[in-house]
Amino acid sequence: MSALLESYAAGRWFRADDEGEPLPDAVTGAEVARLSSRGLDLRAMVGHARSVGGPALRELTFHQRAAMIKELAALLMAEKESFYALSARTGATRRDSAVDVDGGFGTLFSYASKGARELPNDTIALDGGVERLGRGGTFLGQHVYSSRPGVAVQINAFNFPVWGMLEKLAPAFLAGLPSIVKPASQTAYLTEAVVRRIIESGILPEGSLQLLCGSPRGLLDELGEQDFVGFTGSAHTAGILRDHPSVLHGGTRLGVEADSLNCSILGPDVTPEDPEFDLFVKAVVTEMTVKAGQKCTAIRRVLVPEGVSAAVLDALTARLAKVTVGNPANEDVRMGALASLGQRREVRKAVEALRASSEVVFGDPDRVAVLDADAERGAFLSPILLRASAGAVEPHDVEPFGPVSTVLTYSSVDEAVALAARGRGSLVGSLVTHDPRVARAVTIGLAPWHGRVLVLDRTCAEESTGHGSPLPVLVHGGPGRAGGGEELGGVRGVLNLMQRTAVQGSPDMLTAITGRWTPGSRRAVGDVHPFRKSLAELRIGDSIESAAREVTLADVEHFAEFTGDTFYAHTDPAAAAQNPLFGGIVAHGYLVVSLAAGLFVEPNPGPVLANFGVDGLRFLTPVRAGDTISVALTVKQITARTNADYGEVRWDAVVANQDGAPVATYDVLTLVAKTWPRAEG
Repeated sequence: MSALLESYAAGRWFRADDEGEPLPDAVTGAEVARLSSRGLDLRAMVGHARSVGGPALRELTFHQRAAMIKELAALLMAEKESFYALSARTGATRRDSAVDVDGGFGTLFSYASKGARELPNDTIALDGGVERLGRGGTFLGQHVYSSRPGVAVQINAFNFPVWGMLEKLAPAFLAGLPSIVKPASQTAYLTEAVVRRIIESGILPEGSLQLLCGSPRGLLDELGEQDFVGFTGSAHTAGILRDHPSVLHGGTRLGVEADSLNCSILGPDVTPEDPEFDLFVKAVVTEMTVKAGQKCTAIRRVLVPEGVSAAVLDALTARLAKVTVGNPANEDVRMGALASLGQRREVRKAVEALRASSEVVFGDPDRVAVLDADAERGAFLSPILLRASAGAVEPHDVEPFGPVSTVLTYSSVDEAVALAARGRGSLVGSLVTHDPRVARAVTIGLAPWHGRVLVLDRTCAEESTGHGSPLPVLVHGGPGRAGGGEELGGVRGVLNLMQRTAVQGSPDMLTAITGRWTPGSRRAVGDVHPFRKSLAELRIGDSIESAAREVTLADVEHFAEFTGDTFYAHTDPAAAAQNPLFGGIVAHGYLVVSLAAGLFVEPNPGPVLANFGVDGLRFLTPVRAGDTISVALTVKQITARTNADYGEVRWDAVVANQDGAPVATYDVLTLVAKTWPRAEG
């Protein structure tokens, strides 16, 4: 008898006190492991996450959390080959394993980068700008995101035992939420192997990751208003979760990724001679065969113009005929097995239901020739291509979660969009076209029904990641039937798990709360120029108020000649006088900003290492010859980089004229040494 999988709960590995249920190898039918959670204290798991994992995570800044994720990703990626052997036992080819294993580790890398670059080195994040709530500017509002003192429970599907876990773990970890991972039974042995290596590494704080191998019965009973459940699986199970009292009445948030009858549309402009035709055929076959079609994003409905349907069917069947099914350990195999014999039975049932209105044009659901394996002991299935009859209903209702697609025809763009919408909400739809008008019309039609739309043509084909590849920087989820949830999406995926709160108060109070200088707050103007202060010495609110400088007509003329910017408002008095905004010669906006830099800069070598840009530049009041300008420069935000001896300082800059009216506002971005003189080495 094989080993019983263990759960990692409340700081220790737990083994159930029974023999458990066998988990078979998808290729050979041999037992890989056994599964049970009998005797596991689920209340203790949730309590451990809340009392140990949550506080430890919330003490860390976004940048510290990101650094941990990056370290973990590097460790796992270096050891990925050790997971490939187990992945093959799920029926995955090496290409399939790369999608799951490498894709999961790559998602960690992506979120580590996003967290370090786009989130502050703080425990809260700001949403939008300051809202002025009173005339005098003493009462303001600011939206902030903060970590919830709860737990993220992820209930995952069998098809991606690595990526499915890590694409939920990464944003939850960055959001400060500890995770309890419940993998699907069929492939839990691969998830357990990865989690075991993560725990052994000691990189993540204790309690931030726990694993539940076996039944989760009773887990949702322990959850409340600060908790989140992320579910990937069938619409039926999602319905059960939605009806749970913790979700209905207890405030537990539920994110669902469920059934999805994704489609791919061949544009009416494409002929068999166009490169887009081959791109379309290749994409459909790829989505049918990668992971043996066991992908929530796989193409289930193939929508083609009536005039080219015969050519499409011929091309698809010719390409499918080249697909070798068998043991994924064999390099000649293109498609491995389904995850289990039970899954194969489910797919066969779905094919039978589709046949009520469609005919099989390629493959046989009951038999398949396999290479280097036993076709019956392993969960092998032939790729199945169907052609739907006019008015077919089943292709829009039945999701065959395997290597099965149905070809449907359309006669107009409007009909194609209508057919796509009959899926009642999908994760992804794709359109293959080289006509911009078709691209716009179809995309606008598809958007309300899809979480993601891929428009593929010869221009982007080489770099395209394909129809079925969710990317960490983009939203993964879909409306309606697809569940209505969102995962991934870069920083959106992180903030989706946090609490957004509107904070109201005085400028000084908002500065103290947010850690970012708020207009109207006190400035600290001292004897030492802020550019002479290191990152360790700078404080929010440190300021300089410059002397005034006259802007002369000679300045304007010189700038125009030197830069070549001879726009009439700066060089032609008669034409400038006719301009309704200026009424005469005005200084270039960039001249004003350049002169402002000369007013606030401290020129000697010091802790300010570089200026790397400006944000939010706006020109508010024209500057005319004879006007004077001055600058108020204030430290707005300080962000220490964890992996460098310098950090970023954001300065609030306000350029005003002799009347005190702002003529330009912007943020100056600089890199500042953490100490000065900088320590050697």
